Amino acid sequence: MAAGQNHGGPAEPGRSQSAERGIPDALLVGCVALLLGALGLMWSATGLAGLLAHGAWPDNLTFMRTPVALRHLVTEPQNLAAAWPSTPEDQLSGYGLFWGIFISELMVLIVLTIFVIGTLARYRMVRAQRSAALATARAKAAEAKRLGRTDAEAAEDVTGTATGNGTRPTRTGPAPGMEAPPAPGPASGSAAPGATSGPSAHSPAPWPENVTPERPLVPPAPAPAEAAPGNGAIAPATGHHHQTEAAAGTGPKPHPHISEQRAGAQNAPTAGAPSENATTPAAQHGLYAPLDPASAQPLPTPRTGPLTGAALPEGELVQSRVLYGAQRGESAAHTILEAIGPVLVVTSDPKLWSTTKDARAKFGPAHVFDPSHLLDTPARLRWNPAADCGSRDIAAARATALLAPVRPMHAMDRPLAEAAETMLRCWLHAAAVDGRPFRHVHRWAQGNSAHEPVRILRTHPKAAGGAAGELEATLTAHRERRDMAQELTARALGALSSIHIRDACNPGRADTLALESFVAEGGTLYLMGESIEDPRTQPGAMPLLTALASHVVEHGRRMAERSSSGRLDPPLTLVLDDVAAVAPLPALPDLLAQGAAQGLPTLALMRSQEQARARWPHRSLVSQESR
Repeated sequence: MAAGQNHGGPAEPGRSQSAERGIPDALLVGCVALLLGALGLMWSATGLAGLLAHGAWPDNLTFMRTPVALRHLVTEPQNLAAAWPSTPEDQLSGYGLFWGIFISELMVLIVLTIFVIGTLARYRMVRAQRSAALATARAKAAEAKRLGRTDAEAAEDVTGTATGNGTRPTRTGPAPGMEAPPAPGPASGSAAPGATSGPSAHSPAPWPENVTPERPLVPPAPAPAEAAPGNGAIAPATGHHHQTEAAAGTGPKPHPHISEQRAGAQNAPTAGAPSENATTPAAQHGLYAPLDPASAQPLPTPRTGPLTGAALPEGELVQSRVLYGAQRGESAAHTILEAIGPVLVVTSDPKLWSTTKDARAKFGPAHVFDPSHLLDTPARLRWNPAADCGSRDIAAARATALLAPVRPMHAMDRPLAEAAETMLRCWLHAAAVDGRPFRHVHRWAQGNSAHEPVRILRTHPKAAGGAAGELEATLTAHRERRDMAQELTARALGALSSIHIRDACNPGRADTLALESFVAEGGTLYLMGESIEDPRTQPGAMPLLTALASHVVEHGRRMAERSSSGRLDPPLTLVLDDVAAVAPLPALPDLLAQGAAQGLPTLALMRSQEQARARWPHRSLVSQESR
């Protein structure tokens, strides 16, 4: 029989039946639907075009005539009259309107088709996921029922750990209905001599007496870990999936509460002093093998930070101190890590930020004000020095802090310094009440639009009384003194010519909220700046750092005054590393003398006493022991 005549009989050996099936039915149905859709779109587009062009549906426009019209439009797309000969030509529209409506309908149809396909696919996927989840749950329930366990017992087998960390103990024996594993061989080395005598080594470990179905396990008090004789730690033997249980400083994962971390670190014994006959039940059953004591590493805690492995000094800063010397980084880092409340850090050392920021981030938000971009971080806080200067007192304190790095120390220059403070105070007040950005203050300090702040202070309803006259009197007073005072303010704000520092003074709403809330949230604020020994000629960003540090200190004082006890609780710790060369706070002598009583303990770190006398010549920095 010929190959082409084998239609009714069975297929020949080695020949595929799919080759004789022909065109699939789905393809035929799709082609027919495509043709019908094209005909429907063309018919409706012709009618809608005539309706829009003449206000009425064209006469004798029937759907049965559409196939003939489609053939004519394929050959002559611009001749609608030839495509619809039975319809009056004056009732048809132009070809442009017709094709525009046709293409619009086609696009709408494509979008609807894609939407329907996506909806159906998503519906089928959700149903499949639900079915799979239901099948998995049923399989787990059937497996648990087969093993004779409840859901709670199955969860305990997954999450249970040793009783040393205060959780419910897990059974070491086989589950009901399962064969017990073979006894460990002599090579395990974890069983004590004579462990094979007495009760069977395969029997399940007994539950503690205080663990019953009606009485939950009470977390026990921290106890020293026990290890096998001659070993500092125990670890799972080969072939077991149990996690390593630590002893002597390498205990389980630290508890999230810092107080419990410190208590565990203080109560844990050393790894080098194991008990003579101390063996764990798990070691007796061969589940653990000895681990080399040299591999045990101490876990990081607030007292064993990233600087050294040695324990940090006990206690925290409770009073104010002044430390002199070149090696100051370790003392500053220890104080930062020991603080239990918010911390303000002023430093020129990037290592101090990098070694403490991760530990401090666990207690609260950690922000950094780095106008000079000395740190490699994209998250920098921005602050407007004119913020809150709508109050005349705050504006005066802000002007004093901004001019502190460049203020002349000689008594004969006091009128010059007072004139500069008056001008800067009025400029800050004018910018605050009128909502001007801080770059306007920089422009006024450069001598441009000098009378604009006078006009603002005279006409604005929120301006303090007499501020306009005070500024105008300073500007029209002795010309030489005015020029020198304006030069002093221009020098203090000269760093705003840099785009990075100017951007650091343009905060957003998130920056303002972060600065206002970091004290209440127990966060940390790092002020990073360059160490400048003689800032009177080139202060850089030192005036901005000094002003922000003074602002945070005054904010803490106001919070302490509003509290019932008259002090911050928890305290705001001030760690001022190289403060004389980074941000010389005018209020530092008062902080060292009275800050601790208000909940503002201060640690001031400087290179020498001569450096302190050069920055605060008229006040003495009293050092207080606090440990």
